[in-house]
Amino acid sequence: MGLQIGMVYVLLAIGLSLIFGLMTVVNFAHGAFFMFGAYMGLFMMGLTGNFWLSLVFVPVATGLLGLVVERFTIRPLYGRDLNYPLLLTFGLSFVMVEGVRLIWGTIGHAFDTPSVLVGPVNLGFAMFPRYRLFVIVATAIIVFLLWLFLEKTNLGLVIRAGTRDSIIVRVLGVDISRIWFIVFGIGTALAGIAGLLAAPMRGVHPDMGISMLIECFVVVVVGGMGSLRGAVIAGILIGEVVSITTLFYPMMGEVAIFIFMAIVLLIRPSGLFGEVGLLE
Repeated sequence: MGLQIGMVYVLLAIGLSLIFGLMTVVNFAHGAFFMFGAYMGLFMMGLTGNFWLSLVFVPVATGLLGLVVERFTIRPLYGRDLNYPLLLTFGLSFVMVEGVRLIWGTIGHAFDTPSVLVGPVNLGFAMFPRYRLFVIVATAIIVFLLWLFLEKTNLGLVIRAGTRDSIIVRVLGVDISRIWFIVFGIGTALAGIAGLLAAPMRGVHPDMGISMLIECFVVVVVGGMGSLRGAVIAGILIGEVVSITTLFYPMMGEVAIFIFMAIVLLIRPSGLFGEVGLLE
């Protein structure tokens, strides 16, 4: 259970870290994109009844919404104080949540697990829920494909260079605004697919992104702001912390992650893999 929860954290935190690492934008609407992805999955399931089609549709729809948001709301704020995009995305999250309430209502919806993924699977040493195993494997594949994209393609090279020094990238003649545009779309697409994968386990409701956003920021801070490797490791660690704490003391499940964050920051103030002075 801890690994499965951790994998959802990983998808969310990677998207958030990717956006922050390159654009230095603290995206407070990330939880709303997570929620939007779940509702887009619900819409596609109601339309076609095909979960696998939803897996393709959701990241595309969420990513396209992210591209529109970046182009028409966030881009005009580049070069200003860090608080401007922070406040804008904070307000945008309320707009998205209220928009969903107007369309789908305030009552939550159940999201049925695909029939092929229902039931346990025998791992040899234990029985494990088939859908939770699917979430773990799917997330691992997505993370691997993202790693290949960032490490083995020219565009990935530019993105990694931009996270280290965007000024030098501009000097070399790269249109950094186009790179920001792409990265924001990728980050929001990851949030959307995380929402879809979490929907059968958590249900779908307008406020589902709020608690996940808080936990996602904890993951990003523990792993180190802007560090993709840190987001993966911290996501898995915090998933295990939540799972183990909930098993022995359910009332402390949500508090445990903040205690864990405090301990990590006392030892390493910049997080496990964070760079000192990234916000300066």
